[in-house]
Amino acid sequence: MNGAPSELSPSIQPAPLYERVAQQITHLIRQGTLRPGDRIPSVRKLVIQRSVSVSTVLQAYQLLESRGLIEARPQSGFYVRVPHWRQSPEPEMFRPADSPKKLNMAGLVMEVVGTLNQPGLVNLGAAVPPPELLPTRELHRALAGATRRQPGLANSCDPSIGLRALRVEIAKRALEAGCTLAPDDIVITHGATEALHLCLRAITKPGDTIAVESPTYFGILQIIEMLGLRVSEIPTYPQEGVCLDEFAGRLSRTPIRACVLMTNFSNPLGSCLPDAKKRQLVDLLTAQGIPLIEDDIYGSLAFGPVRPVAAKSFDLEGMVLWIGSLSKTVAPGYRIGWVVPGRFKAEVHRLKHTCSIGSPMVTQLALADFLATGGYERNLRRLRRSYAQQAERMSGSIARNFPAGTRVTRPQGGQVLWLELPGNVDALELHRAALAAGISIAPGPIFSPRQQYRNCIRLNFANPWSESLEGALAKLGALVDRRD
Repeated sequence: MNGAPSELSPSIQPAPLYERVAQQITHLIRQGTLRPGDRIPSVRKLVIQRSVSVSTVLQAYQLLESRGLIEARPQSGFYVRVPHWRQSPEPEMFRPADSPKKLNMAGLVMEVVGTLNQPGLVNLGAAVPPPELLPTRELHRALAGATRRQPGLANSCDPSIGLRALRVEIAKRALEAGCTLAPDDIVITHGATEALHLCLRAITKPGDTIAVESPTYFGILQIIEMLGLRVSEIPTYPQEGVCLDEFAGRLSRTPIRACVLMTNFSNPLGSCLPDAKKRQLVDLLTAQGIPLIEDDIYGSLAFGPVRPVAAKSFDLEGMVLWIGSLSKTVAPGYRIGWVVPGRFKAEVHRLKHTCSIGSPMVTQLALADFLATGGYERNLRRLRRSYAQQAERMSGSIARNFPAGTRVTRPQGGQVLWLELPGNVDALELHRAALAAGISIAPGPIFSPRQQYRNCIRLNFANPWSESLEGALAKLGALVDRRD
């Protein structure tokens, strides 16, 4: 046919081969087969799978990188990129009052906390891992095995610093946080709460002032209040944690006895101190002889494959008391935590023996076996993938369902989001209205000694996504809108 074109018109040309490869990877990401933090097939593997050239795969990966879907990591490969959540603006740095404060908030905290786990509620308030993501069956088998193999030991009480086999496993995993420990550096406790209690008792006396992030976890404030201590709140960035310049200034004006910080994926902000700031923090406090109690219970819940290091990794003088726990990752009901008290170990051990003699042996035996056989790592990978996906979904749902002006944090790990609500929204009133609607939330005032952050709430994003969860967020957004 005269005049027929010698090649296809642009409108019907097939996409270049590298674009088709990129589309296939994009589809796997969009449908959730490849999740944030997952490693995608290597160049060599994809060449074999798709029968294409190396240059085609590299072009496809460069295209996916330019679209923000994947990222290259040196000497490691390509990974699905953890989302940056551009849907909602992020809160700015929080600036609490400068003067130390004697606490009087136990009544408010207990009023709120007592409602968070009521049966029948959609749990957005309690920061606990969902039962369906916990290795309950595997732990039951480990318990049965422990009682069968060592019946006498399993039914005994541990009068020491904890089962050595468990401390060995904890010391192995401390390497991922940059810490080189001996098993005898570790004291096993009844969860991180007892560890924090022991640490504060070991290094303070009533009337001392403790520096904390603002906002900070209400459980920390409860212990400080119970021990008769005062609080100095340090301004905190939602992404990078405590402001070191403000902190240094506070140290020059206020006699700080000790510091309690959640350095990795803090509760409630989800902030994570960069490594350089962790080193500066440790150097600053060590130079002034001020102990740092580092609550690092969320450090293992990074969305990516690499756990951030602990501030303890920069401690050369034994001034950092490093706290960890298995409650947020595998076994909240077992109440197994630990502390590496550094130079304060003798006093922490004495207090532990005085308060509770020791920790139950049967749960320590079971968890030591679970860790030794790789169960911990398997469950941790599942949690990380799920939490990264859930955080993205919840952030998107908030952007769709909450009124304009709502600000949301963008954590890269942990299990909570912090929302700054617009207008004159009162978080305590919202908490009560949400309960009436079958939803639990954590109102901002319980995270502050002065009951600040009255227009803020904390939400737990750990629960697997469902229509019920989406509906609860829509209801909550409507309640916020009515109070704006």
